[in-house]
Amino acid sequence: MTKLLKIDVFTDVVCPWCLVGSARLDKALAELPDDVEVVVENHPFYLDPNTPAEGVVVADMLREKYGKEPSEMWARVEGEARKAGVELDLSRQPRMFPTKKAHTITRLAKPLGIQHELANAIANAYFLEHRQINDDNVLADIAAEFGFDRGDAIDAMNDENELAITEQLANDAAAQGIRGVPFFVFGEKYALSGAQPDEVFERALAQTIGEL
Repeated sequence: MTKLLKIDVFTDVVCPWCLVGSARLDKALAELPDDVEVVVENHPFYLDPNTPAEGVVVADMLREKYGKEPSEMWARVEGEARKAGVELDLSRQPRMFPTKKAHTITRLAKPLGIQHELANAIANAYFLEHRQINDDNVLADIAAEFGFDRGDAIDAMNDENELAITEQLANDAAAQGIRGVPFFVFGEKYALSGAQPDEVFERALAQTIGEL
């Protein structure tokens, strides 16, 4: 009998640790037995809800916030990314952008069953291809690769009602006590915060599946 496992994922596509955490989750999921069917549902979360429309220079923001050069912080996440099989160079994507539109098109991908894949694709476009994911055309191009009509995608990510729903969900996540991302919930029982080592994901999956 097939076991159904639901995983709720809270990430932001401009969060480098989310890139690492998603890669580690995907690696653990790829090793599951064939009798486990996994449904991943993505939820909006804003790494920085105050990011202006034009974006911010990440290096300047980090210097102001932490009072030190960003290279040390970047080196740590880049090293962990390499362990997860991701060649990440954070110096090549200088700006962080608002992600409401990216979250909205990801949220609306739920009926297509490709939320997780689309979120990963947007994050990869931002971090690895250094694309401007605040641009409607960039997001629409990515969405079209996953089954969206390009025009419908542009309309959806500019629909004030849909954007308001995304905003409310992101606020709800913060109000529920989620203070940072990535954040994972396995089987609506077990929560995992941060880009944990591979074995932590494996243990969380094994424990959850064992109780299905």
